[in-house]
Amino acid sequence: MKYEIGDTIIVNLTEEEGKVIDILNEKMVLIEVKGVKFPAYTDQIDFPYFKMFSKQNAAPPKKEKQYIDDIKREKPVPIGGKGAKVATGVWIHLIPVLSTDEFGDDIIEYFKIYLINETAHLLNFQYDLILSGNSSFGLKNEILPFHNFYIHDVAIEDFSNSPKFNFILSLTNKEETKADYYETSYKIKGKLIFQQLTAMKEKGEASIRHLLMEKYPEKEIVEKLDTTKLSNSGMKVINAKHYTNSLPPARTILDIHIEKLVHDPKHLSNAEILDIQMKEFEKWYSIAVMQNAPFFIVVHGVGNGVLRNEIHEFLKYKKEVKSFINQYHPSFGYGATEIKFNTTP
Repeated sequence: MKYEIGDTIIVNLTEEEGKVIDILNEKMVLIEVKGVKFPAYTDQIDFPYFKMFSKQNAAPPKKEKQYIDDIKREKPVPIGGKGAKVATGVWIHLIPVLSTDEFGDDIIEYFKIYLINETAHLLNFQYDLILSGNSSFGLKNEILPFHNFYIHDVAIEDFSNSPKFNFILSLTNKEETKADYYETSYKIKGKLIFQQLTAMKEKGEASIRHLLMEKYPEKEIVEKLDTTKLSNSGMKVINAKHYTNSLPPARTILDIHIEKLVHDPKHLSNAEILDIQMKEFEKWYSIAVMQNAPFFIVVHGVGNGVLRNEIHEFLKYKKEVKSFINQYHPSFGYGATEIKFNTTP
């Protein structure tokens, strides 16, 4: 490795000057150019004096006759004036970290996961890595405009567990016209990761990139329904407060074993059983929320964990949920999940 941390370098493609801020492996370094950090292969950069020397000794390029139709149009200037950064959205970068085996071949040990914020917004983010349907790693933090954030490492073998990278993005400085939050995710199967790596190498890139959010969304405008016309047409209009009062009382414990819901479940497929159980759960969950219940216990059983995982995935991004936990209960063992709500007076 001819580069060290702190070395001044120049990017061959753009001829921009930057610095080496980290050594990723024998072939790759992390560089910073104009405040933006990104990985680069060592053959994509050079020392400035090497570039200057090669230019001084190079023969002047031969000028060819140019026609008007051949003149390239200038690139549009970014908003904010000359040199302003262009907003391309929020990205996730997976940077492979290599090592060499006894045969001299490069092998991937793990991926460094980076969140890249190429927007003008200061963002809060909530990150959750799901492996085989279960939460494996979580993190909450904020990321500055036009900066990147190193999250953690993911081993190459974890990609055989259908990893799903979940994000909830929100503005640190709230804006009245902007959405409260934006949910997004990136899911990749183990078989596809090697196709992505091949495409990455063909393009001469140093990471697998995926666009999470192109532009922060505007707040959805909900039009107020004029109930006068409905009433005049003979339709019965019920006040939402009265509707809430007419709901059945919220349950503190709900058992959704299929035997409790269907008289004879033997003719049902596994998918049909799961659908019935989830609909029953979602129904009583909604009632618990509308009735401002402080907590709710759903009994799902142990089994192979499919129903439990579906319920936990449902709860994970619900703003009204304060917490949920699947722990030993004297009445249900490990077959129940207790949900606590953010109640309002």
